[in-house]
Amino acid sequence: MDDAHHEDSSSTTRKRPKPGERRIQILQTLAAMLEAPGAERITTAALAAKLEVSEAALYRHFASKAQMFEGLIEFIEKSLFTLINQISAREGEGTQKAKQILTVILQFTEKNQGLARVMVGDALVFENERLQQRMNQLFERIESSLRQVLKEAATQHQSTTPTVDANVLSSVLICFTQGRLQRFVRSGFKRSAIEQLDASLSVLM
Repeated sequence: MDDAHHEDSSSTTRKRPKPGERRIQILQTLAAMLEAPGAERITTAALAAKLEVSEAALYRHFASKAQMFEGLIEFIEKSLFTLINQISAREGEGTQKAKQILTVILQFTEKNQGLARVMVGDALVFENERLQQRMNQLFERIESSLRQVLKEAATQHQSTTPTVDANVLSSVLICFTQGRLQRFVRSGFKRSAIEQLDASLSVLM
């Protein structure tokens, strides 16, 4: 009996995630809970119940729920800007780079529906205001990246006002992208963020 009990205890100990693993598990579970269309505000109690741990266990890894959302935003930032920077650094025509940037952003949201709700702000409505500010900054950074490659394109096409052209088009494209994301989330993820994307971008650009 004692031996069996010892084996059970060892098994439980082995299965316990390392601190870094538990942190990732918490963020993955939060993102998955956000994927439910029309999901209400997620409480730490609901998140803890989903993970089958206590709320105190959550706070051993994150000081607050806002910090959990910041973890999701950090993942969004790192994922998108790794791709955007790679595209920007490539040789090629600036307009094509802009199209590629918008495509990878919208493809990312299709694959990560819970994170799409964070990006449009739905999941942040009742959370700390700094989270929405950080998402606003993310889109400003994306617009800046678009502006850079579009200025290259305007210069390549010998525009006499490359900066003005790039500012106008990058503004239009970021609004288009945010609109696509809003429609995707508002439809309960039924309206694809990338449907007829190439045709739409050809009209805009």
